[in-house]
Amino acid sequence: GMPVDLIFASASGLDPHISFEGALFQSERVSHVRQLDITTVHNLIKELAESPQYGILGETRINVLQLNVALDRLVK
Repeated sequence: GMPVDLIFASASGLDPHISFEGALFQSERVSHVRQLDITTVHNLIKELAESPQYGILGETRINVLQLNVALDRLVK
């Protein structure tokens, strides 16, 4: 199913992160819209993955702003 963080936005709406699973879930749509190979998108998501804070708190996540900047660079 759909990752929970994609259903429930952060309370402030300001957190630029989504879960690693959430990013992968959307990767097919992103690759289609940006006309990029799905493997390229997956590799970029893996490259930008941020470990949980102190290695234990929370889950692996992706900064969406960083991902979009990196995707923009690939397309140009």
